Amino acid sequence: MEEYTLLRQFADSWMLLLLFSVFVGIIIWVFRPGASKEYKDTANIPFRHQDKPAESKEARP
Repeated sequence: MEEYTLLRQFADSWMLLLLFSVFVGIIIWVFRPGASKEYKDTANIPFRHQDKPAESKEARP
C-alpha cells in the first residue's frame, strides 16, 4: 500500500475521531461547573490593586 493512501485513510478515520474527542473534551473542561469562579478571578487580575499600583520589580529590596 502506498504511504500517502495509508496516511489518508488514517486521517479520515482514527485521527478525525481523536481530534473530535479532544475538541469535545476541551468544551467540557471549559464549561465545567467549577470553572466560572476561576475565570472570574482571572478576569479581575488587572483590578486587584485599585488602591495603589502594584510594586515594580526595581522597587523591591
